[in-house]
Amino acid sequence: MSTTRRTFLKVSAAAGGAVGLSVLPKFGFANEILREATPAIVEPAKKALEILILGGTGFTGPEQVEYATARGHKVTLINRNKTRPDFFKGRVEQLIGDFNADMSALKGRKFDVVIDNPTTHPGWVRNVAQYMKGNVGHYIFISTISVYSDNSKAWLDETDKLSTMPEGIDPFTVPIADARKYYGAMKTVSEGEVAKNYPGIHTIIRPGLIVGKFDVTDRFTYWPYRIDKGGEVLAPGTGNDIVQFIDSRDLAEWTIRVAEDKVFGIYNATGPEKPLTMAEMLYGIKAVTTAGAQFTWVPAEFLTEQKITGWRHMTVWVAPRPNNVGFSQRSIARALAKGLTFRTLAVTAKDTLDWNKTRPAEDLTKLAQGAVGGISAEREAEVMALWKAKQAAAKSS
Repeated sequence: MSTTRRTFLKVSAAAGGAVGLSVLPKFGFANEILREATPAIVEPAKKALEILILGGTGFTGPEQVEYATARGHKVTLINRNKTRPDFFKGRVEQLIGDFNADMSALKGRKFDVVIDNPTTHPGWVRNVAQYMKGNVGHYIFISTISVYSDNSKAWLDETDKLSTMPEGIDPFTVPIADARKYYGAMKTVSEGEVAKNYPGIHTIIRPGLIVGKFDVTDRFTYWPYRIDKGGEVLAPGTGNDIVQFIDSRDLAEWTIRVAEDKVFGIYNATGPEKPLTMAEMLYGIKAVTTAGAQFTWVPAEFLTEQKITGWRHMTVWVAPRPNNVGFSQRSIARALAKGLTFRTLAVTAKDTLDWNKTRPAEDLTKLAQGAVGGISAEREAEVMALWKAKQAAAKSS
């Protein structure tokens, strides 16, 4: 998907009016698929900062750039300039660097804030630190709630026990290609490197599932897409299972406010503010469509028998097993106290749906096939038919 060089701050007023919203989305980042609209009014920050963003052209990074520049901050990006090359040309300073190799473009530079988005390998923190240690006033590391080792209890906070590397494996010698195999533990070690190199001036943000426009993983996108198709929709569990996620724009904008306010410490950053059930999420998404979808709730046990899994096939949802509860029920009280705010579900759903309709045919084909997240229409129909047959058999016996 190609991108333009011009970016727009926009409000999706037409989308909001269509569903009777009182809260509208604030910003979107550059792409020719965005329709121009009246720019959102963004209050300037009290003090302009010089912000270095590691990465910055993926999913949440561009939203950080949009909000930071709208607030009057000077932004510098460092990356390989391969994902959306020159995406913000003329608006930000672009440095070329490889987190796994040469980062010498940072030599002699000083910044008020560094925002570390892409790090999944602790060696990357060390590589940046050889230039930034002592040359930055605030280091913000975007981690993950996957660092927690025990998900058997609900609503635990940032003091919960963290994952560790398997015995005998040095995280710094793990090949980059294998880093995902130890994802949570590698993030834990990376957090430790941040704390060691930037003592007293660092912030660790641990998001949960990040969703919204431009998320090509379909981890949330599947539901607006599927519900908008209408008809009978396979829905997991009883509808009472709690789900958590955060719009990429909410995460990005809060990160910039954290930088402005010099908020240090460790924070879980997922949402929404109050517990949301799977049923509330699905019906909330349905409310922004006109397709008239109807949900068939299928128990988790039956889905397991059919090899339909949470997160992968039934996206967002986590099967209600004892060792899973913490993955979808993490306390965000500390972040809320520091100003984390959320768009409405309707805004996230409508914006995601509108964006999804503009995606390349290849991406939409993969989505229809359930190749990345969700399941195909054929498999969905098959599982619902099997469930109804089982119910019918139980009634007749």
